[in-house]
Amino acid sequence: MENKDVHWKKQFQSFEKAFLFFTAAVEIQTYTLLEASGLVRSLESTFLLALKTIKDLLQEQGLTIIYPKEIIKEAFQNQIIDNDIIWIHMLEKRGEIAYTYDEAIAQKAVEIINSRYYKAIEQVYKKLKHLS
Repeated sequence: MENKDVHWKKQFQSFEKAFLFFTAAVEIQTYTLLEASGLVRSLESTFLLALKTIKDLLQEQGLTIIYPKEIIKEAFQNQIIDNDIIWIHMLEKRGEIAYTYDEAIAQKAVEIINSRYYKAIEQVYKKLKHLS
């Protein structure tokens, strides 16, 4: 049977790869519609891997949680996430910003990802990196 501590750390390795790719996508200065779509997809995969990693870490600490909002709330209470409001916002808005074939939506998505979402994910990445 796999040790839970090892499991969350393996999950963190996947999250780290996604985060580094996401970082490269955020660093682009001007986005074509195709690049904006890639940024949104990168956010989505990085966000989901972050949640899975947090969930595994919390389970290693004895908490059993299933739903994403519960994971976010517990992560906030356990000082893994500094701003639960942004994480809930990301969870709720992922579907809306997925329509990056619309230029206005794509621009709005790039703006919110670069100004708010990236910083929130980066904070969690740094916290988990420190714990790993």
